[in-house]
Amino acid sequence: MKKINEVHKRTPREIKVVQFGEGNFLRAFVDYMIDIANEKGVFNGDVAIVKPISFGSLERFHKQDNLYTVSLRGKLDGKTYVENRAVTCVNKVVDSYSEYEDYAALAKLDSLRFVVSNTTEAGIVYDPTDKFELTPPNTYPGKLTKFLYERFQAFNGATDKGLIILPVELIENNGGKLKECVLKLIELWNLGDAFKAWVCDNCVFCSTLVDRIVSGYPRDKAAEICEEIGYEDELLDNAEPFALWVIESDKDISAEFPMDKALEGRVGMDVIFTDNQKPYRERKVRILNGAHTSTVLAGYLAGKDIVRDCMNDKDIRGLMEAIIHKEVVPTVKLPTAEAEAFAASVFERFENPFVDHAILSISLNSVSKWKSRLLPTFRDDYNANGKCPKLITFSFAALMAFYSSDEKGKDCLIGHRGDGTYEIHDDQDVLDFFAANCKKPTREFVTAFASAEGFWGEDLTKYEGFVDMVTEDLDFVKNNGMAAAIKEVLKD
Repeated sequence: MKKINEVHKRTPREIKVVQFGEGNFLRAFVDYMIDIANEKGVFNGDVAIVKPISFGSLERFHKQDNLYTVSLRGKLDGKTYVENRAVTCVNKVVDSYSEYEDYAALAKLDSLRFVVSNTTEAGIVYDPTDKFELTPPNTYPGKLTKFLYERFQAFNGATDKGLIILPVELIENNGGKLKECVLKLIELWNLGDAFKAWVCDNCVFCSTLVDRIVSGYPRDKAAEICEEIGYEDELLDNAEPFALWVIESDKDISAEFPMDKALEGRVGMDVIFTDNQKPYRERKVRILNGAHTSTVLAGYLAGKDIVRDCMNDKDIRGLMEAIIHKEVVPTVKLPTAEAEAFAASVFERFENPFVDHAILSISLNSVSKWKSRLLPTFRDDYNANGKCPKLITFSFAALMAFYSSDEKGKDCLIGHRGDGTYEIHDDQDVLDFFAANCKKPTREFVTAFASAEGFWGEDLTKYEGFVDMVTEDLDFVKNNGMAAAIKEVLKD
């Protein structure tokens, strides 16, 4: 079989984007969009990928002339969707450690306008031990600060040579936190007030929200997909069709970075430019993440192992849809029709026939997830209606049922489902609580858990009726099983 670079060729363009990170997500999300924008004639720019860590290899990129395929597989508008796109916008790949001079030269490119990064949530941190003289500095903020300083010097502080920074790390206000790190490093390294002013006045630090499930190289299906596309591709990158990129900035950058126009007309793919991403973040956390956290633990105890199986079960799906439509959507601070449409896309994504999303992987750290993803909705619903939302309250009981074990494994508790066992993973104080309390009478157990302010940031027993409802739900699960409990709670 031919190699990808025997079938596809690329037309070099000016490098407009430096990308810190060569991983699956950026390639199937940002570079995919840029490639479409080039094809549509609305961007006309290439990407230079920088490997920001000292380990790993870029050999596969070099072997394939920086070409690779994004394979989208899932459901859109109720139909199976498959798209295989050869991405041709990556101009070069550079190792910031072993090829430092080539990397530093990117800062001096007249055509450069954007910096994109995905260095994990731990990547955007201020480290006062990082050093300017290192080639490169250790941290991503350190690398970026020195990169910007080299550009500032190369163009003598020209006001039109600032860069637009687009981090996609999964932390809230990622752009603001990255800028804060850069400004601290400027002070630490004594890089001068003129440079600091240039960064503040001429560089735009955007905060972004991204949403696309990217599973990366599909080991089990790679041979089949390569047969389908007609060539070998060692960088094959698998993802779902859905894509959302919300870009928040003080300055409107949509004309310079028209990814919204690139995706125009593509169902389930959207880029939104805004001066406030908070409602979109809330929508994602409350609807998408909340749908998982409120339902899958009950689904697992009812005998399901993957999310798609929950979606194919009338009662479990009914529980998820009722929670989202009746209790979550009314609390989202966006137009109802927009929230409902997003919810519909979420359910379709959960049905993806190409992704086996294991419930036990979602179950990790469910206590903190319930706090961040469901408690704000619970609180808003309670304040609006003067009573505990029935279904989210049931999800609290389902969480307790899933976690109820005093049998200890290696860094986990061992739960029981029928004749089988499963591992319960969470922070040690959570595991210790359940091991010590799960055998107590139900009301005492529920009261202790609900009143543990260290878990929730507040005492949940203050919500009238909460302990009564959770106790009743948990007793029903113990006596009748989860499948029967789901049917019971769905009764009007």
